Amino acid sequence: MGSMAANRGQGGIQQLLAAEQEAQHIVNAAKSAKMARLKQAKEEAEKEIAEYRAQVEREFQRKLAESSGDSGANVKRLEQETEAKICKLKEDAARISQDVVAMVLKHVTTVKN
Repeated sequence: MGSMAANRGQGGIQQLLAAEQEAQHIVNAAKSAKMARLKQAKEEAEKEIAEYRAQVEREFQRKLAESSGDSGANVKRLEQETEAKICKLKEDAARISQDVVAMVLKHVTTVKN
């Protein structure tokens, strides 16, 4: 009789060991699945970041192209304004230079006692 109880006890221990081993397999599988999900989530996040970065870069390049187009127009406008101012200064100088020459000659040729 004692040997039957011992056999049952031995069988119970074997069942416990088998259950513990199965539990360890389940935990390991869950850890592996979690790691795989984390890796996948990380890859998806990196992909999203790369797409967002590319979108921001495209937007930046587009704005840069627009503003540089504007600056080209601004340069042209400034050149035209500068040219107009130079022409006006030349006209003014030509108009008053005769008066200035006459005034200088008058002062130079006037004899003071």
